[in-house]
Amino acid sequence: MRKGFVLAVLGYLVPTFILGASWHFLFFKELYDSFGIYNRPDPIIPLGFGSMLIQGLVLAYLYPFYFRSGNPIKRGLQFGLIMGLFLFSVSTIANTAKIQVANTGLWLLIQAAFHLIQFGVTGPLIGLAYRKLKSE
Repeated sequence: MRKGFVLAVLGYLVPTFILGASWHFLFFKELYDSFGIYNRPDPIIPLGFGSMLIQGLVLAYLYPFYFRSGNPIKRGLQFGLIMGLFLFSVSTIANTAKIQVANTGLWLLIQAAFHLIQFGVTGPLIGLAYRKLKSE
């Protein structure tokens, strides 16, 4: 495997895991409990981590198809925000249509904030991982 690919996967996986765990289980645990949608008493952390790993692998694979030239941080941010919007539509908007959420507006807002932070951080890291892409 190329170094850029591995770094891109880690650039997604590490911040996403740290943000996801602290966001959902520490900072906003009571808020998420009040939505009434996360009702598993003991979340299966390895399953969630596996999901993040798959996302990181896919994003690391796709980024070189997106990048053409320019500042790797800026291009990574653009890529991250595009992918974040896509994943937000799948993980939040589609689920909101299918599950009962106690406060739909607040749910959409807190999830949008989460995805914005997540992909605002991970996108540039993916871009930096591939910063030498033009020379490869």
